[in-house]
Amino acid sequence: QVQLIESGGGLVQAGGSLRLSCAASGRTFSLYPMGWFRQAPGKEREFVATIHWKGLSTFYADSVKGRFTISRDNSKSTVYLQLDSLKLEDTAVYYCAMGRLTSSPSVRTAEYDYWGQGTQVTVSS
Repeated sequence: QVQLIESGGGLVQAGGSLRLSCAASGRTFSLYPMGWFRQAPGKEREFVATIHWKGLSTFYADSVKGRFTISRDNSKSTVYLQLDSLKLEDTAVYYCAMGRLTSSPSVRTAEYDYWGQGTQVTVSS
Protein backbone atom coordinates (compact mmCIF):
# COMPACT_ATOMS: atom_id res chain seq x y z
CA GLN A 1 0.00 0.00 0.00
CA VAL A 2 1.34 3.38 -0.99
CA GLN A 3 1.81 5.98 1.72
CA LEU A 4 2.87 9.58 1.20
CA ILE A 5 3.56 11.56 4.34
CA GLU A 6 4.18 15.29 4.08
CA SER A 7 5.90 17.40 6.70
CA GLY A 8 7.47 20.83 7.06
CA GLY A 9 4.47 23.10 6.81
CA GLY A 10 3.86 25.94 9.23
CA LEU A 11 3.37 29.65 9.77
CA VAL A 12 5.88 31.99 8.15
CA GLN A 13 6.06 35.69 7.41
CA ALA A 14 5.88 36.99 3.88
CA GLY A 15 9.30 36.83 2.29
CA GLY A 16 10.29 33.85 4.40
CA SER A 17 11.07 30.26 3.50
CA LEU A 18 9.91 26.75 4.26
CA ARG A 19 10.99 23.32 3.13
CA LEU A 20 8.35 20.66 2.65
CA SER A 21 9.19 16.97 2.61
CA CYS A 22 7.18 14.00 1.42
CA ALA A 23 8.30 10.52 2.40
CA ALA A 24 6.97 7.70 0.24
CA SER A 25 6.59 3.99 0.84
CA GLY A 26 4.91 1.06 -0.84
CA ARG A 27 6.39 1.52 -4.31
CA THR A 28 9.82 1.67 -5.90
CA PHE A 29 10.00 5.43 -5.48
CA SER A 30 12.74 5.94 -8.06
CA LEU A 31 10.42 4.79 -10.87
CA TYR A 32 7.64 7.33 -10.29
CA PRO A 33 7.33 11.02 -11.13
CA MET A 34 6.31 13.13 -8.19
CA GLY A 35 4.33 16.32 -7.93
CA TRP A 36 3.29 18.99 -5.49
CA PHE A 37 -0.14 20.59 -5.57
CA ARG A 38 -1.89 23.05 -3.29
CA GLN A 39 -5.41 24.00 -2.35
CA ALA A 40 -6.44 27.29 -0.80
CA PRO A 41 -9.79 27.72 1.00
CA GLY A 42 -12.64 27.97 -1.49
CA LYS A 43 -10.41 27.18 -4.45
CA GLU A 44 -9.68 24.13 -6.54
CA ARG A 45 -6.53 22.13 -6.09
CA GLU A 46 -3.82 23.51 -8.35
CA PHE A 47 -0.53 22.30 -9.72
CA VAL A 48 2.67 23.65 -8.16
CA ALA A 49 5.64 21.59 -9.35
CA THR A 50 6.62 18.20 -10.71
CA ILE A 51 9.82 16.21 -11.15
CA HIS A 52 10.85 13.38 -13.44
CA TRP A 53 11.28 9.95 -11.81
CA LYS A 54 15.03 10.14 -12.43
CA GLY A 55 15.09 13.83 -11.56
CA LEU A 56 16.01 14.68 -15.16
CA SER A 57 13.50 17.48 -15.48
CA THR A 58 11.29 19.73 -13.42
CA PHE A 59 8.32 21.93 -14.25
CA TYR A 60 6.66 24.70 -12.27
CA ALA A 61 3.49 26.70 -12.25
CA ASP A 62 4.09 30.24 -13.42
CA SER A 63 2.97 31.56 -10.04
CA VAL A 64 5.87 29.87 -8.22
CA LYS A 65 8.58 29.78 -10.89
CA GLY A 66 11.82 31.24 -9.57
CA ARG A 67 10.65 31.02 -5.94
CA PHE A 68 9.98 27.31 -5.38
CA THR A 69 12.31 24.39 -6.07
CA ILE A 70 11.32 20.74 -6.29
CA SER A 71 13.91 18.03 -5.74
CA ARG A 72 14.07 14.38 -4.83
CA ASP A 73 16.37 11.94 -3.09
CA ASN A 74 15.61 8.50 -4.45
CA SER A 75 17.86 6.87 -1.85
CA LYS A 76 15.53 8.24 0.83
CA SER A 77 12.28 7.86 -1.16
CA THR A 78 11.60 11.50 -0.46
CA VAL A 79 10.57 14.48 -2.55
CA TYR A 80 11.10 18.04 -1.36
CA LEU A 81 9.65 21.44 -2.11
CA GLN A 82 11.73 24.45 -1.12
CA LEU A 83 9.51 27.51 -0.78
CA ASP A 84 11.34 30.86 -0.86
CA SER A 85 10.15 34.45 -1.07
CA LEU A 86 6.76 33.37 0.18
CA LYS A 87 3.74 35.53 -0.53
CA LEU A 88 0.38 35.80 1.18
CA GLU A 89 -1.22 34.06 -1.80
CA ASP A 90 0.94 30.98 -1.22
CA THR A 91 -1.19 30.16 1.82
CA ALA A 92 -2.74 26.74 1.19
CA VAL A 93 -2.66 23.08 2.07
CA TYR A 94 0.19 21.52 0.10
CA TYR A 95 -0.11 17.94 -1.14
CA CYS A 96 2.48 15.65 -2.62
CA ALA A 97 1.38 13.11 -5.20
CA MET A 98 2.84 10.08 -6.96
CA GLY A 99 2.41 9.73 -10.71
CA ARG A 100 2.42 6.60 -12.84
CA LEU A 101 5.21 4.13 -13.36
CA THR A 102 8.02 5.71 -15.44
CA SER A 103 5.59 8.18 -16.97
CA SER A 104 6.43 11.76 -17.83
CA PRO A 105 5.79 14.41 -15.21
CA SER A 106 2.36 16.00 -15.50
CA VAL A 107 0.54 19.11 -14.32
CA ARG A 108 -2.83 17.29 -14.29
CA THR A 109 -4.21 15.95 -11.02
CA ALA A 110 -5.78 13.06 -12.94
CA GLU A 111 -2.30 11.76 -13.79
CA TYR A 112 -1.51 11.15 -10.12
CA ASP A 113 -2.83 8.03 -8.42
CA TYR A 114 -1.66 8.53 -4.85
CA TRP A 115 -1.85 11.56 -2.58
CA GLY A 116 -0.58 12.56 0.82
CA GLN A 117 -2.74 13.96 3.58
CA GLY A 118 -1.47 17.50 3.07
CA THR A 119 0.48 19.99 5.13
CA GLN A 120 -0.68 23.52 5.90
CA VAL A 121 1.42 26.50 4.82
CA THR A 122 0.27 29.85 6.16
CA VAL A 123 1.99 33.06 5.11
CA SER A 124 1.35 36.11 7.26
CA SER A 125 2.00 39.79 6.59
